[in-house]
Amino acid sequence: MTGDCVQVTVAAASREEADRITRAAVERRLAACGQVSGPVRSTYHWEGTVAEGDEWLCVLKTVRRHFAALDALIRTLHSYRNPEIVATAIALASDEYLDWLRAETAS
Repeated sequence: MTGDCVQVTVAAASREEADRITRAAVERRLAACGQVSGPVRSTYHWEGTVAEGDEWLCVLKTVRRHFAALDALIRTLHSYRNPEIVATAIALASDEYLDWLRAETAS
Protein backbone atom coordinates (compact mmCIF):
# COMPACT_ATOMS: atom_id res chain seq x y z
CA MET A 1 0.00 0.00 0.00
CA THR A 2 1.39 3.39 -1.01
CA GLY A 3 -1.24 5.68 0.51
CA ASP A 4 0.94 6.76 3.39
CA CYS A 5 3.94 7.73 1.23
CA VAL A 6 4.31 11.13 -0.43
CA GLN A 7 6.76 13.31 -2.33
CA VAL A 8 7.03 16.86 -1.05
CA THR A 9 8.32 19.52 -3.43
CA VAL A 10 9.53 22.99 -2.61
CA ALA A 11 11.39 25.53 -4.74
CA ALA A 12 14.24 27.46 -3.12
CA ALA A 13 15.99 30.69 -4.05
CA SER A 14 19.50 29.20 -4.13
CA ARG A 15 21.35 25.91 -4.26
CA GLU A 16 22.63 26.51 -0.74
CA GLU A 17 19.11 27.02 0.61
CA ALA A 18 17.83 23.91 -1.19
CA ASP A 19 20.73 21.83 0.16
CA ARG A 20 20.15 23.14 3.69
CA ILE A 21 16.43 22.25 3.57
CA THR A 22 17.07 18.79 2.12
CA ARG A 23 19.84 17.93 4.56
CA ALA A 24 17.87 19.11 7.61
CA ALA A 25 14.82 17.07 6.57
CA VAL A 26 16.87 13.90 6.11
CA GLU A 27 18.93 14.41 9.29
CA ARG A 28 15.72 14.75 11.34
CA ARG A 29 14.22 11.70 9.57
CA LEU A 30 11.33 13.81 8.34
CA ALA A 31 12.32 12.56 4.88
CA ALA A 32 14.01 9.33 3.83
CA CYS A 33 15.82 11.09 1.02
CA GLY A 34 15.78 14.25 -1.03
CA GLN A 35 16.99 15.46 -4.36
CA VAL A 36 17.93 18.93 -5.44
CA SER A 37 17.77 19.89 -9.10
CA GLY A 38 18.13 23.10 -10.96
CA PRO A 39 18.29 25.75 -11.68
CA VAL A 40 14.75 25.78 -12.98
CA ARG A 41 13.17 28.90 -14.41
CA SER A 42 9.93 29.92 -12.67
CA THR A 43 7.33 32.39 -13.91
CA TYR A 44 4.62 33.39 -11.45
CA HIS A 45 2.25 36.08 -10.25
CA TRP A 46 3.58 37.93 -7.21
CA GLU A 47 2.32 41.15 -5.66
CA GLY A 48 0.36 42.24 -8.72
CA THR A 49 2.93 41.51 -11.38
CA VAL A 50 4.37 38.62 -13.36
CA ALA A 51 7.80 37.74 -12.01
CA GLU A 52 10.52 35.38 -13.20
CA GLY A 53 13.48 33.88 -11.48
CA ASP A 54 15.80 30.92 -11.19
CA GLU A 55 15.08 28.48 -8.40
CA TRP A 56 16.30 25.10 -7.15
CA LEU A 57 13.75 22.32 -6.72
CA CYS A 58 13.79 20.02 -3.68
CA VAL A 59 11.94 16.70 -3.87
CA LEU A 60 11.63 14.99 -0.49
CA LYS A 61 10.27 11.45 0.01
CA THR A 62 8.39 10.94 3.26
CA VAL A 63 5.23 9.66 4.92
CA ARG A 64 2.02 11.65 5.42
CA ARG A 65 2.32 11.75 9.20
CA HIS A 66 5.50 13.85 8.87
CA PHE A 67 4.02 16.49 6.56
CA ALA A 68 3.14 19.05 9.27
CA ALA A 69 6.59 18.80 10.90
CA LEU A 70 8.32 18.91 7.50
CA ASP A 71 6.25 21.94 6.50
CA ALA A 72 7.26 23.71 9.73
CA LEU A 73 10.94 22.86 9.24
CA ILE A 74 10.96 24.10 5.65
CA ARG A 75 9.33 27.38 6.71
CA THR A 76 12.03 27.98 9.37
CA LEU A 77 14.83 27.47 6.80
CA HIS A 78 13.20 29.10 3.77
CA SER A 79 13.79 32.67 2.63
CA TYR A 80 10.37 33.06 0.96
CA ARG A 81 7.43 34.53 2.84
CA ASN A 82 5.09 32.02 1.17
CA PRO A 83 7.05 29.00 -0.09
CA GLU A 84 5.36 26.44 -2.31
CA ILE A 85 5.26 23.25 -0.22
CA VAL A 86 3.25 20.56 -2.02
CA ALA A 87 2.78 16.90 -1.11
CA THR A 88 1.83 14.45 -3.84
CA ALA A 89 0.81 10.88 -3.07
CA ILE A 90 3.06 8.15 -4.42
CA ALA A 91 0.59 6.06 -6.41
CA LEU A 92 2.89 3.17 -7.31
CA ALA A 93 6.37 2.10 -6.23
CA SER A 94 8.26 -1.09 -5.49
CA ASP A 95 7.54 -2.72 -2.16
CA GLU A 96 11.25 -2.69 -1.31
CA TYR A 97 11.49 1.05 -1.88
CA LEU A 98 8.39 1.79 0.19
CA ASP A 99 9.63 -0.44 3.02
CA TRP A 100 12.93 1.48 3.00
CA LEU A 101 11.15 4.86 2.94
CA ARG A 102 8.98 3.90 5.90
CA ALA A 103 11.92 2.49 7.86
CA GLU A 104 14.03 5.63 7.34
CA THR A 105 11.22 7.90 8.52
CA ALA A 106 10.17 5.79 11.51
CA SER A 107 10.02 7.80 14.71
